[in-house]
Amino acid sequence: MASLFADFLSSLSLINLGLAFSGVLAGIIIGALPGLSATMAVAILVPFTFALEPSSGLIVLGAIYTGAIFGGSWSAILINTPGTPSAVATTFDGYPLAKKGDGDLAMSISCMSSFIGGIIGVICLALFAPPLASVSLMFGPTEYFWLALLGLTLISTLSEGDNIKSLIGACIGLLMSMIGVAVVGGDVRMTWNISFLNSGIEIVSAMIGLFCIPVILDLTSMKGKHLGENETPKSLRLKESFLIMFAKKFEAVRGALIGTFVGILPGAGGSIASIVSYGEAKRTSKNKENFGKGEPEGLIASETANNATVGGGFVPTLCLGIPGTPPDAVILGALLVQGIRTGDTLFTQQSSIVYTFIFGLLLATIMMLPLGLLMGRYAYKSLLKVPKQVLIPIIIFLTIIGSYSIQNNILNVYFMFFFGLIGWVLNRSGFRASPIVLGLVLGQIAEQGFVQAYIIGSAQGSVVANYFARPISFVLVLLIILSAVLFHEANQLSPFASVFPYAITSVLLLLSVLLIFRSFKIEIKVEKDKVNTVKIFLLIIVFFAWIYFLERTGFVLTSLIAFNLLILVNSGLSAGIKKIALYMIFGSIFVLFLYFGFKNLLLVPLPEGLWFRDL
Repeated sequence: MASLFADFLSSLSLINLGLAFSGVLAGIIIGALPGLSATMAVAILVPFTFALEPSSGLIVLGAIYTGAIFGGSWSAILINTPGTPSAVATTFDGYPLAKKGDGDLAMSISCMSSFIGGIIGVICLALFAPPLASVSLMFGPTEYFWLALLGLTLISTLSEGDNIKSLIGACIGLLMSMIGVAVVGGDVRMTWNISFLNSGIEIVSAMIGLFCIPVILDLTSMKGKHLGENETPKSLRLKESFLIMFAKKFEAVRGALIGTFVGILPGAGGSIASIVSYGEAKRTSKNKENFGKGEPEGLIASETANNATVGGGFVPTLCLGIPGTPPDAVILGALLVQGIRTGDTLFTQQSSIVYTFIFGLLLATIMMLPLGLLMGRYAYKSLLKVPKQVLIPIIIFLTIIGSYSIQNNILNVYFMFFFGLIGWVLNRSGFRASPIVLGLVLGQIAEQGFVQAYIIGSAQGSVVANYFARPISFVLVLLIILSAVLFHEANQLSPFASVFPYAITSVLLLLSVLLIFRSFKIEIKVEKDKVNTVKIFLLIIVFFAWIYFLERTGFVLTSLIAFNLLILVNSGLSAGIKKIALYMIFGSIFVLFLYFGFKNLLLVPLPEGLWFRDL
């Protein structure tokens, strides 16, 4: 007990407190930028920790991780784009809340939910790490398959009255997840001889496109405010947020426990945790019809779960040396460089380092609450004041630089752009982006678990028993039966590579036929809002030209020209010259500020320009 108190005092040293605060602040900012994931935030700053004491280095990395997961909710709420993959489910109700003018309430609820999830995750890490690690070892391919399928049942909650279109969207996402080298078997599928597709669809750039580009195009046509009519945020709305959180306290704890449990499963991560938590929240809620329309309970479920994965993910990382999430893999590498050996002996032989880190992570989570509330309020207030003529190019700029910085590859930006156009067309036809992204995120996990379980079952002589007779699998199957489910497999490659895609394609064809048949009986509803065709066409042309010339004329010059062209496109002929000039000056400063920030602070190698490289 005395040693624990000493570790706690060690975590309270000025340097550790300063590192925790700086880490949370940096993590929130990086996580809020689309495309810059928590993994990237942690990886960028790993080299700076090598000169620190092991416990201090771990504290700053854990604080960055915590802040980045929470920061991902900002862009999810304000511009309908998950800042990190774990914030996908946050868009479902966070953005509708902001559109209704309650973005300040959504930001406060998100911060409080993240705080509760983070605290419960860290407490579980401190108290139950070794036994929880042994539970994670009980999960094999079969359990991962059923867990992914449980997440896919959320499709039924995203249907908004049209289950067929949601199922078709999910099938499209599942088929997209199969592009590239098969997870089992090694066959190359659906790449059309494009080598870049061998590694599959890059999920983050696809999500940015599917969620964000339709919002940009709709903003171009929309008249009035971009986030409701509430121009003046009602302070932090702490009392209202607290009352909502108190009323939904059991739902918040349940989401945090789901997130902790999913976090300890290696490779699962915050995206699955938030999706499963959101689905369970809707299934048990008395306000099912409000989900997807700005229901605070949905926001609470998502944010408590994805932040609880931070503490949960450290359980297998510290106890077994198996990363629970991608950022944990980076932190595990930092541990090894520091000479720290993970495993059962870590909590006995090097307990002071571990518990100082855990206490530091707890303090970082506590710091996140006031910091997130204050910064979130001003982020929302600032966004409300930005004119649409400037906001649209700002969002486009963030989507381009975010998609590029994922792998420093211009092809990711093209993918983001084309996925966005497809998502916009599908959205106006009644197909939501959420089921597509759901299938894309969970597809590989489901296929890998399914095929590996099939191989193991065949070797043991009992395929059916391997799927259904295992205790955890049986529980997951029961949960799935209680809701409603979907699919299985597709194509004509080797048996293991084709078994999953074949049935998905079959289901997709069946659902398409059913939709066509239904269209003869039901009058198709056409959206009543008018589309400003000329503006959207010009925006798409400038957007594409921005991407095309990015590596040819260089990032700075291309971005400055394209940014200002978009201001002209969105301002129209009626705007005054002085106002347009002011917008252009602000836009140019913004582009240069972020360029130097990404290049010099985040060390992202942005294109210099092929045409000017030799000058």
